[in-house]
Amino acid sequence: MSLEAPSRVRPPLWLLALVFTTFTFATDDYVIAGVLPALSADLGVSEAAAGQLVTVFSLAFALGAPVASVVTATWPRRRLMTGALALFVAANWAAAFTGSYAVLMGLRVVAALAAAAVVPSAYAVAASLAPPGRQGRYLALVMGGLTGSLMLGVPIGTWVGGAYGWQATFGLGGLLGLVALVAVARTLPETPPADAMPIRDRLAPLARPPVLLGLLGIAASTLGSMVVLTYLAPFLRDVSGAGPGELGWVFALAGLAGMAGGQLGGRAADRWGADTALITGVAAFAAVMAALTLCWLLRPFTLLALLPLLLAWAAVSWWLPPPAQTRLLALAGPAAPQALALNSSAVYAGVSGGGAIGGLVLESHGSGRLPAAAAAVELAALALFWLAGRHAGLTRNPAR
Repeated sequence: MSLEAPSRVRPPLWLLALVFTTFTFATDDYVIAGVLPALSADLGVSEAAAGQLVTVFSLAFALGAPVASVVTATWPRRRLMTGALALFVAANWAAAFTGSYAVLMGLRVVAALAAAAVVPSAYAVAASLAPPGRQGRYLALVMGGLTGSLMLGVPIGTWVGGAYGWQATFGLGGLLGLVALVAVARTLPETPPADAMPIRDRLAPLARPPVLLGLLGIAASTLGSMVVLTYLAPFLRDVSGAGPGELGWVFALAGLAGMAGGQLGGRAADRWGADTALITGVAAFAAVMAALTLCWLLRPFTLLALLPLLLAWAAVSWWLPPPAQTRLLALAGPAAPQALALNSSAVYAGVSGGGAIGGLVLESHGSGRLPAAAAAVELAALALFWLAGRHAGLTRNPAR
């Protein structure tokens, strides 16, 4: 029997392929924020309208993931993933050659539905192929592709868009998808289809008020962060005059801060309990949003002066998901597996809502009101979790 420490075991190549796949999809969704001004100018639409490209991608993913998991339940996993990735590549490369906002919107829906077919399967495959005692680590790695996209994928996509035009950013998305397709095809073992579960059973937790409120809380928490992230380019341009070149390294540093914040949020949930960690995170988020609003009122500020606040925003934004998901588990009780299956849909519903509500705020009141709107939504998320706890009869810090 090997006595090698688990931490020294190298992840298998198929797992790295799945990590790169989730990284690719998240980059493709979030990178719009980095090229928003140029994209809106070239397509002849407002920045708020251009932001709806994030909304439609995330909404299509949120609605498509539960349906795709049922429709494709009997399909072999490798064949499903490679086929969906091929569709994703085609949609992105077609987007690189269109000058029509309507066509681009449709192509974003196609790319999102391809992602919705792959991501739940990636989590399921990682869990089923993980050796005993490493399931959590394997799942964390696959989820790490999401935060990694902010640290690396979005900055690179932003830089490419600034140097060669926003069309090149979609070309890069297609290239990343092609690399993911080849990696999955060459490394992923053929796994049996998942057990088919009727969509009614998958959605059953929504009939329980505590779980429904908890999922709405997760959606609202994500929405608050995305109100700022989706329209960070026009906000920083208005406050500091920052352009695409500066945005690239801002996203890179924000990704690092977000990864640190996520780790701290998870530890806080374990040590303090989910409720205290949530309250702390939301209070910190509101304070950062108040400071960003003050900076807008006192503009102009140099980007360097704004950087500490931007890093704090990224850290507290990623602090919130771990205690929110811990709270959801406590609310769901025996229905925790089904509730977690709906979690990704709740997250992407929040992403789509952030693009939609942020666009309305930007169009009606300008970029300076975005932080205040984000703070209000985060406070609403906290209220939703409180109501969920009241319905479930949970005492304070149930997940200690």
